[in-house]
Amino acid sequence: MSFPSPRSKSLLGPITFVLGLLVMDGIISLALVSNMVAFLHGYGKGPFEVTRASGGGTFFLAGHPQNLVTNQGHTTNAAGGTAVVLIGFGGLIALLLERRSRKLYGKSSKAFYTWAVFVVLSCLLSLAALIYTFVESDNTEDQAISLPVAQDNPFPALYPLDRWTPENWYTAVLDLPLVDPYGRDRNGIEKNLRLMRGWRWNTIPLFLLGLTLSGLVLMEVVRSRRVRKQVEEAERVHI
Repeated sequence: MSFPSPRSKSLLGPITFVLGLLVMDGIISLALVSNMVAFLHGYGKGPFEVTRASGGGTFFLAGHPQNLVTNQGHTTNAAGGTAVVLIGFGGLIALLLERRSRKLYGKSSKAFYTWAVFVVLSCLLSLAALIYTFVESDNTEDQAISLPVAQDNPFPALYPLDRWTPENWYTAVLDLPLVDPYGRDRNGIEKNLRLMRGWRWNTIPLFLLGLTLSGLVLMEVVRSRRVRKQVEEAERVHI
């Protein structure tokens, strides 16, 4: 027995399409955050040579401040990984089992219902990552590195003032009088800043795709249960 197609149209096709978009965006998110992590543990560690406030001589600034905030990156990484692995690959299995169950038994599978729960939870995780990332960014925005304080705490000491996201820290580093005759430091930081801004803004489509998928999946759960109930009522009438 299968679902009667004339009664209502299945949303499994749109669900599969949006799922594919979500997986692709999740992969982009993972790649961007991983790039930031690699930068922080590599070239971003510095030190960077900076001209002293008096203009006489230079000092080296550590690539990281003392209070570097990175938990928002971990949250975004978790949201992207969940979208790719649990929702993406898990969804492919759930959708295959769902189609098989409808074809053979005329009802939805338990795997599809279980997956629907995780889709909603993943959407909430993406929302948390979006809010957390933008709140942290806004709270540390428009800060500046005090040149006298920085030169009093040269490498290997870490800059002690304020809290910083990686994005806002390296933006402030670019405002310093870097001793960078070939532009290597500045170009390297600017390139990675673009990628950092990329993963921050990418939390928006990651959430919106998750929200769209959640809506479609919940609508399909309600639709399939309604169709199943109609089938059972029709069978009782014919008995």
